[in-house]
Amino acid sequence: MDHKIASVIDHTLLKADTTKDQIIKICEEAKEYGFYSVCINPARVKEAADLLKDSEVKVCTVIGFPLGATTPESKAFEAKDAIEKGADEVDMVINIGKLQDGDDDAVKQDIQSVVSAAKGQTLVKVILETSLLSEEEKKKACDHAVKAGADYVKTSTGFSTGGATVEDITLMRETVGPTIGVKASGGVRDRKIAEAFMAAGATRIGASASVSIVKGESSNSNY
Repeated sequence: MDHKIASVIDHTLLKADTTKDQIIKICEEAKEYGFYSVCINPARVKEAADLLKDSEVKVCTVIGFPLGATTPESKAFEAKDAIEKGADEVDMVINIGKLQDGDDDAVKQDIQSVVSAAKGQTLVKVILETSLLSEEEKKKACDHAVKAGADYVKTSTGFSTGGATVEDITLMRETVGPTIGVKASGGVRDRKIAEAFMAAGATRIGASASVSIVKGESSNSNY
């Protein structure tokens, strides 16, 4: 088993039909394999936090997911609520349409609303949904995230037209510099892909195929 990769994986389960038994399973897997966190929908945060309270595994959740098209106020409330219920990290989706409109102030406000809700106590990752963006838009989104005080930029939700690529990870790392985290998510199906993303500058991996990755096996998972 690859403990180095396991220690940077957010073990992810974000499907709409996720059951309590599945939450129990991924929490047990996270503890068994030493994953950094479990990443689950907000409605399951308290359950996961209770299951993981005596472990080192963090609880990560998603905000404005998967479209990013809710208001800054909605995202701030969602983040605050999730944090109160036990989330250690929040992965927010930016307002992609506003970014493509060139409405920089709206995008900054969107990210800042969640950063402010986290109050410097909860780590914030900003999901760009890179498959929908031009290179210039990716750079701009990264700049907005850095200026807003986010801790990470993240490639994808895993629910759009594409996932992480080495090229996008490289671009994001070059744009944010060495001090901001970069998370690769979407289509991370095996160890070889995970290692390529890490070599390109990713410091966190989001995957539902986490067990297969650390065992050196392949998976058909999209996230």
